[in-house]
Amino acid sequence: MSAGSGAVIRVAIAPLQAEPRASSPQRSQRLAGHPVEIVAEQGDWLRVRGADGYEGWMHAGYLTRVPGGATRRSRGVSRLSLGCVTRTPAGGGRRALPLGAYLAPDEIVEQGEAIAVSDLAARFPRDAAAVERTAREFFDGTSYQWGGVTPWGADCSGFAQTVLALHGVALPRDAWQQAGAGDASAHGFTALESGELAFFSDRDDRAVTHVGLGIGGGRMAHVAIGRGGFAIERLGDGRDAYVAGLRERFLFARRIL
Repeated sequence: MSAGSGAVIRVAIAPLQAEPRASSPQRSQRLAGHPVEIVAEQGDWLRVRGADGYEGWMHAGYLTRVPGGATRRSRGVSRLSLGCVTRTPAGGGRRALPLGAYLAPDEIVEQGEAIAVSDLAARFPRDAAAVERTAREFFDGTSYQWGGVTPWGADCSGFAQTVLALHGVALPRDAWQQAGAGDASAHGFTALESGELAFFSDRDDRAVTHVGLGIGGGRMAHVAIGRGGFAIERLGDGRDAYVAGLRERFLFARRIL
């Protein structure tokens, strides 16, 4: 594969790593059927860039080259996994696909659900109440995983990016990048509203390190290492030591919807 060409993820989840070696930390993930641009090459390792502009190193074994960098649309991919198990005809085998992966044209859903890309806007309307339903339906029970972007394991910004993408809102990958999205909100910690993102810092320089999704009623949904994964916080609960810590680390909110 040569730099400047395109490729498509051919496995359910491909780790995007910080350095070109298997033991390097995972920075993010790319999912089946998603296109990437190859921007550099080092042996069997490729530096790739996804649709959100985020870059990292990926082993060539996770990828299939696409001449000319063809897009998802031109490759005929038209269905998105909502969490399913598929099989391919003629003995091609079975695989489990997480939320957000694209199905190959010939894959047959055996368990779970996949949705036509053309039906996404109807299933996932761009409103705050629907975003809350999506967060609960798909991420309740998700464990924290640094760099993860699916209900099989996610970090705070991966959760926010994946949930809002279903509703047609494109966010950058990391929390500090997401802090520049949307519009400024004057709402404080306990007044966070549905459709807003809340940003936090655990650093002395107050750089953004965490993000949560406002869901109304003085509540916030997030995936946090301090909770072990997905949690709904009642931001006015003064008896909860974890919530008190969040209050101290709160920076600001941004309205996304």
